[in-house]
Amino acid sequence: MKLPLRTATIVAAALLFWNGALPAQAPADSALRRQQRTLDSLTQALRMLQARIDSLTRARSAGDTSGTDELAALRAAAAAASGDSAAATRPQQARLGQNALNPELTVTGDVRSHWGDPQLNPYELREVEIGFQSALDPYSSAKVFAALEDGEVDVEEAYLYYAALPGHVRVDAGKFRQTIGELNRWHLHALPEDEYPLVIRRYAGEEGLAAPGVSLFAPLPFSGPAGSYELTVQSTLGDNDMLFAGGHQVAVNAQLTGFWQLSRATFAQLSLGGLYGTNGDTSLTTTLGTVAARVSWRPPNRSASKEFTVRGELWALRRAFDLAPPDDFDATRLGGYADVLWRLDRRWVASIRGDYVQSPDPGPLAYEWAVTPTLTWWQSEFVYLRALYEHARDVTNATRDRFTIQAVFAMGPHKHESY
Repeated sequence: MKLPLRTATIVAAALLFWNGALPAQAPADSALRRQQRTLDSLTQALRMLQARIDSLTRARSAGDTSGTDELAALRAAAAAASGDSAAATRPQQARLGQNALNPELTVTGDVRSHWGDPQLNPYELREVEIGFQSALDPYSSAKVFAALEDGEVDVEEAYLYYAALPGHVRVDAGKFRQTIGELNRWHLHALPEDEYPLVIRRYAGEEGLAAPGVSLFAPLPFSGPAGSYELTVQSTLGDNDMLFAGGHQVAVNAQLTGFWQLSRATFAQLSLGGLYGTNGDTSLTTTLGTVAARVSWRPPNRSASKEFTVRGELWALRRAFDLAPPDDFDATRLGGYADVLWRLDRRWVASIRGDYVQSPDPGPLAYEWAVTPTLTWWQSEFVYLRALYEHARDVTNATRDRFTIQAVFAMGPHKHESY
């Protein structure tokens, strides 16, 4: 990889040195010979520097950071030769001209084809998501995600956040996907399968839990062999149809997450969370508790081609309607999933998920389950194709089977973001 900016800097410095070093009154022929010798010497030195820079750049791209100090030294030498010693340590910013005022734009498309389930269309444009991201100033940034689905536009997320507050605290304000378990925070196109787990869809809705409000995230001020921990506390509008029956009161949720590095290639995380909200119009009180766990194995310098991850979540939903009999209802329902993902190489990823969830509706206890194996081929960072099969049984004991081919494509700098 050529480095035209460094090359231009070194050449400019060499020319300045050359012009200043020549005697003003030297004979023409002697001056020409000296100029040629100097030019040959500088050309050779330039080639050696360029070859060394290319070698260090390739090594760093391959994951070898041992030459980082030497590369920094070469950059500092080039900066010194150009007469700008501060350039070696000054943060570099891309010169985008008028484009610097525009947000980063990403478009993600999700196309699917179904067989076996007559309730699903054989071809479906599941979603087109348009994402805008931008650093507004040195203190704050913003993200906006809008989804085009079934001829309608839905603002999935739109929030401002401050990520450089004292103590590494982060504050978000706007509409965002809430921190409940692990996968609720992920965007649909980034999931290991093509849909959210059943427990999220049945307890929080088909699109998961998202609401306007304020979020506070803070890493706890201690870490070490006992792990590292972070706390998220959110206050949002409790208008979710499934959890709050479309209320308009304030709901509060919090989650504590711990991380442990078990080895150079293995790490684990465990999250404990809870949510509370009410709906005064229907005398509904909702309490939700969650436990989420994950263990991942990713060898250093091979994380793009080797990974084995086991994750799971357990949700306990309690809804109480303070109504006169026989309309009163107070019960706790359980649901969860277990998911295993195995990255075979850079292109192929296999996964399987098992779901179980008890119906949140009043009445006799009923449950449903599903098993979904998948095989994903990453054509590139811009496109992936997925084949999956789902075998499920609903609350009426009816079974269904579907086979789905999914194609996801992305344009822009933020491809297949988890969140």
